[in-house]
Amino acid sequence: MPEIVELLASPVHRFLGRPADGPAPAPPGELVDVVRIRAGLGIVGDRYFGQQAHRDASVTVIAQESLPVGIGLAEVRRNILTTGIAVDELIGRVLVLDSGNGPVSLRVNRAARPCAWMDVTVGAGAWKALRTTGGIRCTPLNDGTLRVGPVAAVVS
Repeated sequence: MPEIVELLASPVHRFLGRPADGPAPAPPGELVDVVRIRAGLGIVGDRYFGQQAHRDASVTVIAQESLPVGIGLAEVRRNILTTGIAVDELIGRVLVLDSGNGPVSLRVNRAARPCAWMDVTVGAGAWKALRTTGGIRCTPLNDGTLRVGPVAAVVS
């Protein structure tokens, strides 16, 4: 069964300046067990929530299968880490996730291309390796709640 492995709702950008300088410190509590999602706005409490420039990319999803063992959302700065869902194949579709509180529909708009920071936070060569498996950028189509754990996933 598919699963939501981790959730990240960070109020700050940690990748500022040059990658060689390293990321800013993580704020406490950015990795959470539950997120609230608002249609067209994103994840409540996240740095991209309600930002006009990020309306079509306010929720990001990445597959755990794309990452090295031990690497998670704190390193790649996506919002939802799943397992058992081939998310990179879903561009142009709608991904519906239900972790027990009702379905949350995400319109998958485009790939979430990695940046040079991946070589710093994930490891040398990660930037190039994640070019086709860096996750997806989505627009939430309805309000809802997602939580860590088993998730029903439907693609339409």
